[in-house]
Amino acid sequence: MESLWVGTQRLFLCQIQCQLKDYLFTSERIGFRTWEDSDQIPFGEMNRDPEVMEFMPSLLTQKESDKMVERIQTHFETFGFGLFAVELLAAEEFIGFVGFQQTRFEAAFAPCFEIGWRLTPKVWGKGIATEAGLRCVTYGFGELELEKICSFTALANKRAQRVIEKVGLMKIGEFDHPKLEEGNWLRKHVLYNIERPTFN
Repeated sequence: MESLWVGTQRLFLCQIQCQLKDYLFTSERIGFRTWEDSDQIPFGEMNRDPEVMEFMPSLLTQKESDKMVERIQTHFETFGFGLFAVELLAAEEFIGFVGFQQTRFEAAFAPCFEIGWRLTPKVWGKGIATEAGLRCVTYGFGELELEKICSFTALANKRAQRVIEKVGLMKIGEFDHPKLEEGNWLRKHVLYNIERPTFN
């Protein structure tokens, strides 16, 4: 078990890293920040990667990827938070996004703030998505004072479902994504949520 001294030192180092890199917050291995112009090229490469986009409707061109970043930045301007650009603290390297966005379609559970992520494959299988998701849930209920967090993914995307469940969200049902046409193999989605803890 980690000693109190080691834990205190780790927290101190995270605080220093936040100050040096202007991170909004950190976890043990990950820094969360707003987007920078230099993120657009590596993000565009991710959005053209068939492995990354396996359960997305299509690959994105660089222009489409840049438009997505613009929408993310608009969300930040509207709500004060959004899909955070994330990087590995050890390497100060952009690895994708993890964070929140408000649902942009009509559904029985909407509007809600969805937690989501898109990470480069080189960090898959290392617990990065789970670590980042857990930290975002804590941040969402703590600093952002969200009442509920939802998440959803294609029924076929078992890998994402495992991460969502590790983060602590509970499956509450399935639905047909209204932005995907009938017959699309990705249309059936699984819905999860978690409500803000209450303490007596």
